[in-house]
Order: sequence, then C-alpha cells, then structure tokens
Amino acid sequence: MRQAAWGMMAALLAGCVAPTTFPAPGPKGTEQVLIRPAGDLLDSRAAAVNFLTVVNRVEPVAEAYCRAERLAQRCDFQIVIDDRPGQPPNAFQTVDKAGRPVIAFSLALIADARNADEIAFVLGHEAAHHILGHIPKQAETALSGAMMAGILAAAAGAGQAEVEQAQQVGAGLAARRFSKEYELQADAVGAEIAFHAGYDAMRGAGFFDRLPDPGDQFLGTHPGNRQRKAVVASVVARLQGV
Repeated sequence: MRQAAWGMMAALLAGCVAPTTFPAPGPKGTEQVLIRPAGDLLDSRAAAVNFLTVVNRVEPVAEAYCRAERLAQRCDFQIVIDDRPGQPPNAFQTVDKAGRPVIAFSLALIADARNADEIAFVLGHEAAHHILGHIPKQAETALSGAMMAGILAAAAGAGQAEVEQAQQVGAGLAARRFSKEYELQADAVGAEIAFHAGYDAMRGAGFFDRLPDPGDQFLGTHPGNRQRKAVVASVVARLQGV
C-alpha cells in the first residue's frame, strides 16, 4: 500500500500517471461511489499530500475499529490507486482473491476532493462496508431472493428460461432492498472513523453536494443526499456531546 501511495504522489507531483499495482477484485463483488466533478479543484501537489496524509491517519483507525467490531475476518486494509486511463472520480471497496480487504481510489477522485476531510470520509465509508460485512451480506440476500423467486416461478409452471429470468429479478430486488440501509450504516461508521482520525466528518460529507441526488427512488441503491448528510450530522453531534 505505501509503495503504491508514494508512487501516486510522485506521479501527481510530476504531472503524469505512473503505473500502480491494482489487485483484481475477489468473487464477492464491489461497492463504489461516483463523484461528479465540479470547479475549484486543488492543485496536484495539494491533492497528493491530502491523500497520503489521510491514508496515514485514517487507515490505523479503520483497522482498529474493524478489529473491535469482530465481524470481518481480516482487517488489514490495502489502499490502492486505480490509475486505469479514463476512470471517473470513484472509490470502491472489495476483497482480493486471498480475502484481503481492498479500498481503491481513482486518480480523478483524489484530484476532485476539495479537502482532506472529504478523502477521510470517503475512506472511512468504504472501510465501513467491509467492517460491517455488507458485501457478503448483500450476496447472501441476493442468493436468497433468487432462490425464492425461482421456486415461485417453477411452482407457477414457468419454463426454464422464465425461472432463470425470475431468479435474476429476484436477486436484484433482494439486493436493492438493503442497499440503502447499508449505505446509511457505512455513512455513520465512516463518520466515526473520520472523526476519531481527527477530521471534520461534516465537512467531509460535503462531497454529497457533488453527487447526483438519487432522491427517494423505490428501487434505488442509494439514499437521498440530504438523508445521508443528516446521518453524518447526527453522528458528529453525538460524538461531540452536543
């Protein structure tokens, strides 16, 4: 992780992109967040320093939180740079083939962040998905939904093709059922992690203002931005004893 991070910093300071090691995601899937670019970008040096400083401060806090929760089998986060050409501002959490948790930041997201607090909050949020076991839980939920939908379709006399289609729909609906709840949970824990690492989680949640707002879509995967900022505000108020 440190080698990849320092490589990224050198690349940004030089005004170019250097190769970094980007581990392939494991079989359990990914969770990601896309940020819409806006004006007032930091210069490349400030963006690089922000990222490296945040990683050094937030990673040990996230790993300690992970060990304290005792839900995840591994808490040794690997934080990497996704320097593939053309990637949008994006961060996601996954696991590699060995089961190690991986949090990846695209160069565009690092450059788009307005301050270190935003990087800290996003890092805490992505770590929270692993700490809370959201990816395996969502996979289990999707499998259960697929099985139930397939059984109902078969009982209704559907053919093989219709059963398979019902399974796909059932898996998608079941996974989406809990995705908004998981996002809010990750926002809350991410705010705690950022706070205990010494960052302003409310200021960090300002990146929601640049996210396309999903509103309150019935089958949406993410809650509305206003609701997410309210969750962060509640957590910060509690931690500050307000």
